[in-house]
Amino acid sequence: MEEALRAAQRALDAGEVPVGAVVVCDGKIVGRGWNRNLTDSDPTAHAEVIALREAGATVGNHRLGDCELFATIEPCAMCAGALVHARLKRLVYGADDPKAGAVHSVMQVLNHPGLNHQMEIRGGVLAGRCAELLQEFFRARR
Repeated sequence: MEEALRAAQRALDAGEVPVGAVVVCDGKIVGRGWNRNLTDSDPTAHAEVIALREAGATVGNHRLGDCELFATIEPCAMCAGALVHARLKRLVYGADDPKAGAVHSVMQVLNHPGLNHQMEIRGGVLAGRCAELLQEFFRARR
């Protein structure tokens, strides 16, 4: 999660919403991402999606069944859907997202009974630090 927080700081430094994510396989980081929506003019350039893209390229497969994703915030519906398609083994995230979270806050995309993939989920890891980074960003914008 420390690496995901460092990635979130990179987003913050670029003026983006400070969200970071890393994909880990066999104890090694194979994908790293931070929000780049504004930088890339891309609505899909969320930290999780970027980290998954890099991991797929590194591993050489779009299926990441032996991998885990660490994200600073609860994934949105788009990112949760991407995690399902990647067949990740586990998601670990920091802060809940009461406005757009698709793990449990607003809706349940991950481990939905109608989908064909289930994964282990652990939320709340370094949640205070993850939430503070986001709150600080939005406070400064008001």
